[in-house]
Amino acid sequence: MLKQVKSQKGFTLIELMIVVAIIGILAAIAIPNFLRYQAKSRQSEAKTNLGAIFVAETAYLSENSRYGSFSEIGYALAGTTNRYTYRSPAILGNAASGNNVGVDQIPCGAPVGCTVQTDASPAVPSAASSTAGSVGFTASAVASIDNDPTIDGWSVNDIKGGLTQAVPDDVIS
Repeated sequence: MLKQVKSQKGFTLIELMIVVAIIGILAAIAIPNFLRYQAKSRQSEAKTNLGAIFVAETAYLSENSRYGSFSEIGYALAGTTNRYTYRSPAILGNAASGNNVGVDQIPCGAPVGCTVQTDASPAVPSAASSTAGSVGFTASAVASIDNDPTIDGWSVNDIKGGLTQAVPDDVIS
């Protein structure tokens, strides 16, 4: 029986500790990259939705000779899992968003209890929509997508500007 015990092989404690240390180093490298890619995908959500708002506003302009609010153009997000707060021009399309939910604002829906951003948020363009009497619009999307103090802000206007760079960008490259 003693001969049988001596022939058994296994890992030593040092070998196991080395494997655990290597896994820890790999996790320390992989987790921040994963979180950054996750945040980038959340930014894609905002850019896609703002692109759809641009299309809806352009179609509304061709029929009514002016831009309109979300309620006027008939724009709504599918579901309630959006991470961003979206704003459009006010009713009649000639003033900044009045932050009226369902009319010119679509509040964030995820995570539950997310902070709805208002026009006072630093990421919002100076005019969240066109000024009175001008033909143009700006719609915006703002959120804190990684639970830090920095707000992620995107916008689109009547010439489809603003979709290439977040102002400010909540995701560090």
